[in-house]
Amino acid sequence: MLWRLAGVDHLHVNGLRNKFSEADDSVIAAACAVLAPVMDEAPMRAMPVFSSGQTGLQAADTYAAIGCADLIHPAGGGIFGHPGGVAAGVEALREAWVTAMEDVPLARHAQYHPHPALASALEFWK
Repeated sequence: MLWRLAGVDHLHVNGLRNKFSEADDSVIAAACAVLAPVMDEAPMRAMPVFSSGQTGLQAADTYAAIGCADLIHPAGGGIFGHPGGVAAGVEALREAWVTAMEDVPLARHAQYHPHPALASALEFWK
């Protein structure tokens, strides 16, 4: 809260199924706290930054848990580690978020709407 009053516009909240030891419930609680208004007359909302081993596999769970896409979702390994290169990694992550916001399972989306970058990412992210 103090950081937000000081003007911070984004705060790290870890990530779902993260590579550290924080439980998913704790991560979601932190994200919801960051998104909650500070006060009615001055909401001073900030964006939660989900990281720590994130890929497109966490997109649907993250979106469902916080109810919005007002967040920053860096996914270094999910992007830079993509077998098709960085551009394919970005494309796959974007496609994962599209499916999350449309409430469509990743595997079904990849099956009925072929996206080579997403298909190879799903193999890679296993």
